Amino acid sequence: MSDQTRHDHDPAGDSPLDKRLAADPTISNWERATLEKLVFATVQERRAARRWGIFFKLSFLLVAVLALLTYYDSTFGFGGDENLGRHTALIEINGEIESEGSGAADTVIPSLNKAFSDAGSAAVVMRIDSPGGSPVQAGIIVDEIQRLKRAYPDKPLYVVVDEICASGGYYIASAADRIYVNKASIVGSVGVLMDSFGFVGTMEKLGVERRLLTAGENKGFLDPFSPQSDKHKAHAQAMLNEIHQQFISVVRAGRGKRLKETPETFSGLYWTGAKAVQMGLADGFGTVDTVARDIVKAEDIVDYTAHEGLPERVLKKFGAAVGNGAVSAAYKGAIPQVR
Repeated sequence: MSDQTRHDHDPAGDSPLDKRLAADPTISNWERATLEKLVFATVQERRAARRWGIFFKLSFLLVAVLALLTYYDSTFGFGGDENLGRHTALIEINGEIESEGSGAADTVIPSLNKAFSDAGSAAVVMRIDSPGGSPVQAGIIVDEIQRLKRAYPDKPLYVVVDEICASGGYYIASAADRIYVNKASIVGSVGVLMDSFGFVGTMEKLGVERRLLTAGENKGFLDPFSPQSDKHKAHAQAMLNEIHQQFISVVRAGRGKRLKETPETFSGLYWTGAKAVQMGLADGFGTVDTVARDIVKAEDIVDYTAHEGLPERVLKKFGAAVGNGAVSAAYKGAIPQVR
């Protein structure tokens, strides 16, 4: 192949290095090829180093921006110290009652304390839109509500139901002085469940053997990959019954004589808002605005809900997939839920 032909098909052939190599008669073809590879590898390594440098610089800039935003939120965000005048305090719970998010006790309780302690708040309104969740989180919130009601006896707490207030959501709502709903809201579901999956038959068909070693006779309790024993099933049912009675006690204490009990009241069923009012599970119809205007007589509404700032949202996006595998989800289902 001629030099002209080689240059037509190899753009690198016009480079200064290529010309020097071609002009040196002491360098053989294999030496020339080796040198070209070494030079190419060096160039690639330098390019990679530059890319990593850019990445680390951008990462540092992102961390700095998030730090500034966090400082701004904590310094200039709503702190509850302003003279807001007479108003209705609003706290929202959206989604499941769990250890994170707007339904977490660590999120709701600080908002409750700010709302009750503010001298300008005439009443506290909780707007709930939740299908339920953790009885532990719901119980912690209810305990704090009861404490605050004792500490601020002249400041009423109302609940306004949005789409749904079921199970753990109603667990919390029942501690309020009054509950207001829409006629089509979903209300109730006073019950407890524990759900999971059993993979034993599927594993046998696939030829997969479960090798579980435990120290303690019942340490493999409700393992989804092992057969369920009658003893373990009975123990789980006893736990559910105990938590159910705790739930029932909270509802009875909160609703009092307004509650018109029937055999189905605590069966886990839920009803429309209109039916819930008839059953004494709710007190009337209303929205946050109508309750503030007609019941509290303070139309100015101040939101005390702890909202996530931009830094928290960005960081949560980065770590959203951690710990959310199918196996961990299967084990999580074996935790009692009021939903």
